[in-house]
Amino acid sequence: MPNLDDGLKQELLETDEEFRRLFEEHQNYKQRLNEIKEKSFPSPEDETEAKQIKLRKLGLKDRMEAIARMHRQEKVPA
Repeated sequence: MPNLDDGLKQELLETDEEFRRLFEEHQNYKQRLNEIKEKSFPSPEDETEAKQIKLRKLGLKDRMEAIARMHRQEKVPA
């Protein structure tokens, strides 16, 4: 996650179950996408799957960033 600093990401991975689940799912999609990209001749089904994975990854990333934003706001003194 380029928008999350490593400290915050690590803290959320250790303390927030939803964030950890989303992160793991994002990593799994990333790995599957790499597998598809490594194929010499991806099938049309592979290309369709890759598009679906990219959309899912984006959704997961958006949700993780929302969790991080809420976490930051909770830490800011009022």
